[in-house]
Amino acid sequence: MAKCGDDCRGYDWFERIYTEAAGEADKVPWADLKPNRWLVEWLDTRAIEGDGRSVLVVGCGLGDDAEELSRRGFQVTAFDISPTALTWLRERFPDSRVEYRRADLFALPAEWLGSFDLVVEIYTVHALEAELRPAAMRAVAAGVRPGGDLFFLCRGRDAGPAPPGPPHPLSRDELSPLVASGLEIRTFEDLIDDEADHSVRRFRMHYLKPRA
Repeated sequence: MAKCGDDCRGYDWFERIYTEAAGEADKVPWADLKPNRWLVEWLDTRAIEGDGRSVLVVGCGLGDDAEELSRRGFQVTAFDISPTALTWLRERFPDSRVEYRRADLFALPAEWLGSFDLVVEIYTVHALEAELRPAAMRAVAAGVRPGGDLFFLCRGRDAGPAPPGPPHPLSRDELSPLVASGLEIRTFEDLIDDEADHSVRRFRMHYLKPRA
């Protein structure tokens, strides 16, 4: 993700990135125009199919992850804060079965809370400033129904001073709001992406929300 200094504070700058890209995906730093490889690998290695189960995709961007989950049989709801991103993805996927919505992570619709079999969060939280991240993680966790799962992917780092961003790599301690929100961690993977121009460290996590 490109660095944009003080202009990246808050989260309304997502819309600016999409607007200034003017339909050129290579100007959106996180837009690969294909499903996230770490999500696809996780689904494939566990032979996960949707079977009509509900999934919420957080910060869906240009829609590739949501469409992949729909292809695998999930009933997908996906949202983004950026109206430009939503217009763009609907042009890309005019026959989509995904329910795309404009929504604010910090003010999710009440009917979404505790409603999804799976919530997928990829790179949204690590794009936010430190003061916003705990509330963002609590909001992500709030969408998972009892007995449901959370897939969470972010840049990772060791404990200590954080490098400038965005993205802001997270330490394991910084992920504590997810467990504090009632989730149990099932798998934690510390991954190195050697396909990038330089090695990038990522944390891939699977959480479960226990049934009452």
